[in-house]
Amino acid sequence: MSFEQKLLENVLQQISMGIVILDQDCRICFWNEFMQINSGETSAIDKSIFDVFPDLPQSWFKKKIDTVYTIQNMAFTDWKKRPYVFHFPTSRPMTGGLDVMYQNATFSPLTDEKGEVTGVLIMITDVTEVAEQTLQLERLTARLEHEKQEQKKLIAKLEEAQNQLLQSEKMAAIGQLAAGVAHEINNPTGYVYSNMGSLGHMVNDLLAVIAVYEQQFEKVGDTAIREAVNKAKEEYDFDYLKEDLVTLVNESKDGIERVKRIVQDLKGFSHVGESDWQEADLHNGMDSTLNVVWNEVKFKAEVQKEYGDIPRVECIPSQINQVFMNLIVNAAHAIEKQGIIKITTGCEGDMVFIRVSDTGAGISSENLNRIFEPFFTTKPVGKGTGLGLSVSYSIVQKHHGRMEVASKPGEGTTFTIWLPVTQPEEEAGEE
Repeated sequence: MSFEQKLLENVLQQISMGIVILDQDCRICFWNEFMQINSGETSAIDKSIFDVFPDLPQSWFKKKIDTVYTIQNMAFTDWKKRPYVFHFPTSRPMTGGLDVMYQNATFSPLTDEKGEVTGVLIMITDVTEVAEQTLQLERLTARLEHEKQEQKKLIAKLEEAQNQLLQSEKMAAIGQLAAGVAHEINNPTGYVYSNMGSLGHMVNDLLAVIAVYEQQFEKVGDTAIREAVNKAKEEYDFDYLKEDLVTLVNESKDGIERVKRIVQDLKGFSHVGESDWQEADLHNGMDSTLNVVWNEVKFKAEVQKEYGDIPRVECIPSQINQVFMNLIVNAAHAIEKQGIIKITTGCEGDMVFIRVSDTGAGISSENLNRIFEPFFTTKPVGKGTGLGLSVSYSIVQKHHGRMEVASKPGEGTTFTIWLPVTQPEEEAGEE
């Protein structure tokens, strides 16, 4: 062996990477101290690589060797795809976090003077430190990304909670205002209603007296008096006055009764001061809500009611009325010219349902999954906040219920609210 050959062999033996030379049958022709130390094998020359390393993936490894012989080109294996070729103990037992040596492997052809492949040179590089740092960085990056996403979710929840709080405060303010207006209207309305009742009785009494006068008047013999009275009755259309006076009183009574119903509905809708869970008649709540929002509905839709036999439901009435209001107003807004709003109620097991259907424009499939998101609205700018359905959804969830929606563009939309008849004990006492 020449000096150059000995020098080369010493270099290959001392180099800090694994060197293995195999023939086409995968017998070991040469390996260095790196391989000997890490494998624990002192005698491996002329042995099959698979006898020395029984856990070596034979099919994959043999394919690598055959490929190098066939295409006479280098093959490479990165630790990210295959952490190691040879199962060696970690090179960082004290400070590292990995229990095996991570490796990059290069398979290179060795050729003779004719250019024919006579063996395969395998170079094993210890990349444990790099792999550990890379994996740790990836874990940290994944953790940071996870925390970032969690922060985004938390921020979104906080924004939603804040917006729902603002919406709830606005509804509470509207409720306070409605209750105040109802109270102020209620007093004078009471006077008028009472007076109209008395006036109706007085008109009937007065007409009865006039009837007696008319009967006695026929017996008066003075022609001049009879002519004067008949002329006055004809001039003031006395027969029409008698009929119209009763009609006017009755219509006025009907009008003041309508005002009283609106006042009662305003008070019932707002439920100011009633934030506790209580058993409520949902039909009364729906009727009150319809009267409050009637101006939004009456020119757009015919309201059809199909009320089933449902029990009183444990709920916070003002919040459920708010849900009813949002659904009815949305149904009216969805109808362009004239349509139908159908309200159906019923009971299945320990749940009641309230279904609000309209014959409006409907909701497209791409928007249907987003309608309960805060600030999402299909209405023009300035026509909607996008909070109505989001708040309604949260209210129903708070009541341990659920909201369902079905829609076909051009045919209409149906919202169904499911509410339990009674709340779980741990919730029933909470606000």
